Amino acid sequence: MPPDTAPGRRGPWLAPYACQPQESRGRLHVEPESARRTPFQRDRDRVIHSTAFRRLKHKTQVFVFHEGDHYRTRLTHSLEVAQIARTLARALGLDEDLTEALALAHDFGHTPFGHAGEEALDACMKDWGGFDHNAQTLRILTALEQRYPAFDGLNLTWETLEGVVKHNGPLTGPHARPDRTVPGPILAYDARHSLALGTFPSAEAQAAALADDIAYNSHDLDDGLRAGLFGIDDVARLPLVGPSLADARRRWPGLDMSRAIHQTVSAVIGAMVEDVLTETAGRLAGDRIASAAAVRAHRQAIVAFSPAMQADVQAVRHFLFERMYRHHLVNCMTSKARRIVTQLFGLLFAEPELLPTDWRLRAGQGGEAGRSRAIADWIAGMTDNYALATHRKLFDPAAL
Repeated sequence: MPPDTAPGRRGPWLAPYACQPQESRGRLHVEPESARRTPFQRDRDRVIHSTAFRRLKHKTQVFVFHEGDHYRTRLTHSLEVAQIARTLARALGLDEDLTEALALAHDFGHTPFGHAGEEALDACMKDWGGFDHNAQTLRILTALEQRYPAFDGLNLTWETLEGVVKHNGPLTGPHARPDRTVPGPILAYDARHSLALGTFPSAEAQAAALADDIAYNSHDLDDGLRAGLFGIDDVARLPLVGPSLADARRRWPGLDMSRAIHQTVSAVIGAMVEDVLTETAGRLAGDRIASAAAVRAHRQAIVAFSPAMQADVQAVRHFLFERMYRHHLVNCMTSKARRIVTQLFGLLFAEPELLPTDWRLRAGQGGEAGRSRAIADWIAGMTDNYALATHRKLFDPAAL
């Protein structure tokens, strides 16, 4: 007999440390509950139907969208994160809808051209609080998406907003990273609607964050190999990756390169997932975590890699940083991206009349700080191709 899935009822499949839909802290703007969907299901659905979600299709992961049809974009990355996150959530007895909502929304705030675009926009905004993609995700979810007549943003539950903001852990207090400052947009929203910035997020948010790590480490290996930025013999020397490749070659002698890459990446994902599940089970039992409140109040993350796996993951990250993210072909794109974003911001700040009408009205409020934030919002929302087309239109004398 299938479990009772009526909204507001605790399903028997949810662990006691999971976020229970019927215990949600609710939404900033009160709405009637759905007769068919839990609050977290509605959050997931609103994320999928948002404009920001569709824009991820043409936003860079590592390669700009036109460099190849088969490389990951922010959209395909987010879908892969969601798949891994749901696997973790189901195995751990967490709320899958909340976990998936967080996985699908976690990259909403990224600019065109990936981290290169973010670094350029942060430099442009240095006199007005800087730019941070997690803070921008919160702005999109709470203000910039304008779909509903009663409020700006998507009016998501407290649990979803908390998980987005604390994607990398607590932002204040003894467990926060000492080298990080809390972005102004997050502080401003927290003053209005506290997100408990000093605690760890839910286990669902932690699972989504680990799924992000698992996804980008594995698929960047895949994309880098297929792009020829490094060879399969280069990764054979890496921990975690090397043993997976050796096992594929042992089981299927003479396996062609494409299948060998796929099998290796699949095995790497599987190894990381199993490690997270084993380590998390040990922490839950050892620390006797019995509620979502205990997860948030704990001294460390509950959903985590083991120390040995964390070391292997760091080795893979270091390899990718040196051999992929700093590759001269990627550096060419990065340099170009910084120039495009910087030039767009500079021109629009000097001549805000070039903005579309609605954005020009926003830029006219709040002095230089308001103008800069409106321009940053507009540029951050661009896809790669729209940023390229806008730059061409504004800077190429021959463009119409």
